[in-house]
Amino acid sequence: MVRYVLLFILLLLIARMFWKVVDAAIIAAGGGTRARGGRAPARSVKLVRDPVCGTHVAPNAALSISDGSGMHYFCSPECRAEYSRRPAAGGRR
Repeated sequence: MVRYVLLFILLLLIARMFWKVVDAAIIAAGGGTRARGGRAPARSVKLVRDPVCGTHVAPNAALSISDGSGMHYFCSPECRAEYSRRPAAGGRR
């Protein structure tokens, strides 16, 4: 009796591993998404460059200033203040 129970558990584990492999193959082929426990793919964000120090920052998390030449993004209040202190020619050197 114990032998049959262990054989049944072994068959269940083998079947589960088989379906995980099949599921991974389908997902890799682009035929589906992970329904249970899978993570959604991360969305990429285009980074912008701080005109003062050159650090790349995400626009939605950066400080910004709009002037006549467009929107400028900064990594810190210090960089934004430095940009504001520059000559009036668009804030550029």
